[in-house]
Amino acid sequence: MNPDPLSDLRDWHLPDPVSWWPPAPGWWLLAGLILVGLWLAIRGWRRWDRQGASTRAALRQLDALGKALATDGDRRRFVAGVSQLLRRLALVRYPREQVAGLSGAAWLAFLDATGGGGGFTQGAGRVLAESAYRPDADAERDVGPEPLSRLAADWIHAHRKPRP
Repeated sequence: MNPDPLSDLRDWHLPDPVSWWPPAPGWWLLAGLILVGLWLAIRGWRRWDRQGASTRAALRQLDALGKALATDGDRRRFVAGVSQLLRRLALVRYPREQVAGLSGAAWLAFLDATGGGGGFTQGAGRVLAESAYRPDADAERDVGPEPLSRLAADWIHAHRKPRP
């Protein structure tokens, strides 16, 4: 018989170190939620970027029209370019049946109703409907390019693409 019964006991030992793989179920859930959130964020950003692409392109073209006016001084071409730009952007953002047949006062009223705030029928935007029918000498007395350019830029920024 052994006089010391504790001598037969083994020394205490540490458990095996915890492995990093496989992660616990909570970590799998968190990783899945992060991936879904990232996918939704990228999808939303791409949709937002596509919707703003027409606005950015229109503003670049408006700037190019202003630079062309500064170099050649052809106000009639500037006014025609702004009118074409607004019409193309309206055709992109609104149903074709609503925009394509508009001209003159109806076109200006549409621009005012969709973000012009009266600047097309009562302000600098009147030149869009009138300049095509005026002689070149009268074109010099039209409203300057800055108010028309500012009004067009405000229209481009102001209205939103209607939701179907």
